[in-house]
Amino acid sequence: MTPAARIKASIEIFNTIEKSIVPMDSVVGDYMRGRKYIGSKDRRYIAGFCYDTMRAYAKLKWWLNHVGLEADGRMLILASLALVEGRDIDYIVNICNGDKYSPEELEADEQKALAKMAGQNLVHADMSEDVRLEIPEKYFDGLKALYGDKLEEEMHAYMGEAALDLRVNLMRISRDDALASLKKEEIAAKPHQYSPWGIRLKQKTFLTTTKSYKKQFIDIQDEGSQLIAYACGVAPSMQVLDFCAGAGGKTLALAAAMNCKGRIVAMDIDSRRLAKAKPRFKRSAVSDIIETRGLEENKNRKWLRRQKETFDVTLIDVPCSGTGTWRRNPDMRWHHYGPSLEELMQTQSEIMDRVAHTVKLGGRLVYATCSILPQENEEQVAAFLARNSDYRLVPLAEAWPDKDNIPCTGDYMRLSPKQHGTDGFFAAVLERVNAPEDTRAHDDDDNI
Repeated sequence: MTPAARIKASIEIFNTIEKSIVPMDSVVGDYMRGRKYIGSKDRRYIAGFCYDTMRAYAKLKWWLNHVGLEADGRMLILASLALVEGRDIDYIVNICNGDKYSPEELEADEQKALAKMAGQNLVHADMSEDVRLEIPEKYFDGLKALYGDKLEEEMHAYMGEAALDLRVNLMRISRDDALASLKKEEIAAKPHQYSPWGIRLKQKTFLTTTKSYKKQFIDIQDEGSQLIAYACGVAPSMQVLDFCAGAGGKTLALAAAMNCKGRIVAMDIDSRRLAKAKPRFKRSAVSDIIETRGLEENKNRKWLRRQKETFDVTLIDVPCSGTGTWRRNPDMRWHHYGPSLEELMQTQSEIMDRVAHTVKLGGRLVYATCSILPQENEEQVAAFLARNSDYRLVPLAEAWPDKDNIPCTGDYMRLSPKQHGTDGFFAAVLERVNAPEDTRAHDDDDNI
């Protein structure tokens, strides 16, 4: 593809993103699948440029408003050429030549306005702090209170790309041997700092073609996600409930940590996701201890209500805003795809109450999100404890399996790209210390 054709494709993708009700990664994927003629290098450039543009979304919109242009998909891409890639106005004019495989020609006012941006820094002195740091206005005050004078450095870390992390399948190979296997294939990697199961690649690669992947030695999983499973402190022969199992990433980590001995029940509101997880369980040789139960089925909801004090560990990685994944999903800062924050918080609260009865005396309820918002994290845990006197918060230093390598100080696990090199994950470990006052049958919340 010519440079102009690449930019035309980027404009088409961004125009779709601006009006889409599905996430950006789906839009990009659908676009590429429908155009098999686009080569791998062109695909990498187009996708990368679109993501770079989205990571600078607030600043680009500010600039377009500053020079009097509408911030539609086309102009966001062209502004990104000027301010993110640093192209001069002559380059942009030549790109927009109007032929079949190029963007349409610039209007006179567009050319004049883009010329004002070309050669300028992306960050302007007149930008407000929320624009400069790419923080949605509705979240700014909360994040400012959370991070204080560290806000800028924390938020800058969310503007970069996420590393490619792997979890070693310890059922098949040790981490040292997995590193050696990757090295033989000329893939540079290093052990994770905190996860005893994890590896971080020094550069991204196509893993599915490697022997390490084909032999089921490794699986893709962010270190922060692995650490949520690690915080559960599972061991062989335990009974474990993974209530919001989704695609099964943490279920796999739990099964491996249990050395495939014991029992895991993976539940989710979407049985289709559980069905897709089953081949992953089989591929990793842990399917024998995992049973799946979809919450759409009334029999499984009834089953859940009967599980009073059944499990040693119940993990609830609840639906959330996804603010901790802004590096991977920069569009989620600005585009709304699902329930509102208020609706999500209500669901989180209901899930916590719904599964509280499942934990044995002395067992753990682990609450987790991929959110950085206090109202979805610390505030939810505090509210649950106020409602449930039979639980206590276990400080992280007490809960963490490896006392010599604890990732965070304080009561909670709160991870960030700046401090830990992971996505923004949160986890709290709660222990059942008394028998419940009631059975919490929850006959009226089958819709959760």
